Amino acid sequence: MTTTLTAPAPPRPDRRPRPRGWRAVVRNPRVLTGGLLLALVMLTAVVGPLLLNVGPNDTAVTDRLQPPGADHLLGTDGFGRDQAARLVHALGISLGVATAVTAISVVVALIAGLASAYFPAVDRIVMRVCDALMAIPDILLALAVVAALGPSIRNLIACLAVVAIPGMARTVRATALSVREATYIEAMRGLGASNLRIIVRHILPNAVGPLIVQASAVFSTAIIVEAALSFLGAGVPAPDASLGNLLSDAKEFIYTAWWLTIIPGIGLAVAVLGANLLGDGLADALDPSGHARSGRWRRLVAGTRIPRAHRERNHG
Repeated sequence: MTTTLTAPAPPRPDRRPRPRGWRAVVRNPRVLTGGLLLALVMLTAVVGPLLLNVGPNDTAVTDRLQPPGADHLLGTDGFGRDQAARLVHALGISLGVATAVTAISVVVALIAGLASAYFPAVDRIVMRVCDALMAIPDILLALAVVAALGPSIRNLIACLAVVAIPGMARTVRATALSVREATYIEAMRGLGASNLRIIVRHILPNAVGPLIVQASAVFSTAIIVEAALSFLGAGVPAPDASLGNLLSDAKEFIYTAWWLTIIPGIGLAVAVLGANLLGDGLADALDPSGHARSGRWRRLVAGTRIPRAHRERNHG
């Protein structure tokens, strides 16, 4: 009689279930860090004007190009305007423009993307328009719209929304198309559910996650493009302060007044970094499959190609 000896099974690693939903969002360190940076910038833009007793466009020729000190916390520019007051005002304008662009883009992209996914006739029209707009580089498209409408904050918001809507609409459409072919959607149709009920109750909730991630990317991009257009003189018109205007005015004094370029640059970097960290954290927390790690899922949401290994793994 022979005895067969079997090796003991290796112990299973203790894998705790990964938190999902909003619990994963609030526990994500990148969400917390990005949210903290954005909250700091917003708090500065809201509380700053209440603490300063000088306006952003008040001039004092005798105090021009004063370095940071007790009288002027962040110094003055070439016209004697207080740089702290102008920076606070500029942060408020940049955040307001980015928020308006993101809100308009989300609403329009939701309507266009859901309609395109569910109605083929609408899809042919909307997607061809999106393809035409996405074929033009973003900054050139924004410059063309501003040149046609004229420089103003309202026109700036409109042109940035036109730039952002096509990519977001395609994201919503792709998500809605994948959900529309699911078995439970076919069952809902068989039970007599209307198209509106299926879209609102079943397709829309599945499109919210990717849309939130891309909205954070649109927010940070809007801050950068607004600053770039204002720097070129096609954004927020003077004498209103924006981050781009501050940097444009400072280029003449880059060697003699360092605070005019360094401080607005830091403000721009902190705002964009906070938005990007928040977006990466949301992508990681809201993607249950884990493809959001290292920013891969966020680039996929933004419309880049799916990696070859990922395609072979899914179809193999």
